[in-house]
Amino acid sequence: MSGEREEHNQGIKKDGTPYKVLLVDDSVFIRKQLAQILTSEGYEIVGQANDGVEGVDLYKKLAPNVDMVTMDITMPNLDGISALEQILAFDKKAKIIMITALGKEELVRKSLMIGAKNYIVKPLDRNKVLDRIISALTK
Repeated sequence: MSGEREEHNQGIKKDGTPYKVLLVDDSVFIRKQLAQILTSEGYEIVGQANDGVEGVDLYKKLAPNVDMVTMDITMPNLDGISALEQILAFDKKAKIIMITALGKEELVRKSLMIGAKNYIVKPLDRNKVLDRIISALTK
């Protein structure tokens, strides 16, 4: 079918290497779901964190080998907006997409103003996840 993606390789850069993604979410289920969606398209998951503190630490350890971060807005210890601010303070070129539940529009607006590239609403929709991530990576 012509509507299908070519060869499942959206996650592969022009140089043949995979885009590297860091997943930050206190939900193991959401991290697993994102990992499945992304690895099926060739992305490489370079790390996973349970909360904002772990996410910021992991980003600093992995940088510059992170092309994209998915960041839950609502997490224990350090919420996604604070983690977003800390990662952008460390690396102003960081590309971060926020993950949020319905009804958090105010927090989404705030995160976009701070510098998030986009957002994805739960429950996750495979095509929206892929479209938003690739558009943020290639902008």
